[in-house]
Amino acid sequence: MPKKGTSAKIIMIGEIIKVTDAKNPSLIGVTGRAIDETRNTLTVQTGQTTKRLVKDQITITINGKTLQKEISGRIEERIKG
Repeated sequence: MPKKGTSAKIIMIGEIIKVTDAKNPSLIGVTGRAIDETRNTLTVQTGQTTKRLVKDQITITINGKTLQKEISGRIEERIKG
């Protein structure tokens, strides 16, 4: 069950994401299409390469919304009503 105040129905697969903050400074600015997601990682297609990002170490922007803790966990846990 999502914590009160979080956006529970976030689906990232197929969306364009941008890393706006990260524990690893070299990831800041990474932009691409989310192509896979696990409980702990998000895989992003950035041109000819893919990057696997650790969810709890990044802040991303999707469609103008900044997300950090809302992206943690499995997709099926987030979209449950």
